[in-house]
Amino acid sequence: MNQYQKPYTAQDSAIAFIDFQPQMLFGVANMDRASLINNVTLLAKVAKEYNIPTVLSSVETESFSGYVWPQLLDVFPGKNVIERSSMNSWDSMEFRKAIEATGRKNILMCGLWTEVCVTWPTIEMLGVGYNVYVVEDCCGATSPAAHEAALSRMVQAGAVRLTTIQALLEWQRDWKNKEHYNALMGLLRPQTGAYGVGVEYAYTMVHHAPQSAQKPQIVPKKAT
Repeated sequence: MNQYQKPYTAQDSAIAFIDFQPQMLFGVANMDRASLINNVTLLAKVAKEYNIPTVLSSVETESFSGYVWPQLLDVFPGKNVIERSSMNSWDSMEFRKAIEATGRKNILMCGLWTEVCVTWPTIEMLGVGYNVYVVEDCCGATSPAAHEAALSRMVQAGAVRLTTIQALLEWQRDWKNKEHYNALMGLLRPQTGAYGVGVEYAYTMVHHAPQSAQKPQIVPKKAT
């Protein structure tokens, strides 16, 4: 069986967040940067909820790139961030050991920039037997062309392209699995745009659950 002919699970996958730092974000031109931050933060929160082993890495933090986004650090408070000088995180022995320590062969990758700091380690990890899934709307590049060229190169090497919603729902797999259901819905409702609004509608209007607003809307009763 081809290694990608079955979905990954919360028990056999891990995720790497690479170089989500201010200076790297400034150069992103392939997508709206606010959407990128939202997607990365959502994916991180869901990964934490499902206990997915997570690796954080940064490059030249205090000499160039700046500190990892607070939105991401706050999801994993106190977690070690692997500092590098190399653009290729696979050149870092600490990063390699962190990936190996997860014990997982299915690795979700996201980071800045797609064409460098995501592509290079992805290609090398594929070469040593990892199955790599690139969450493309959690990756930023210096242009749309650079983003697409990088994704093509990774796919040609054997990686799989995913989007945020696809990536996180693969951990849930089946709505009858209730362990993480309510927490997942609580994360999706405020951070997934139209999908989240649809979830809010289904919860409140179909299932008559409380509104998620801190001060819910009260509709006056019509006089009879």
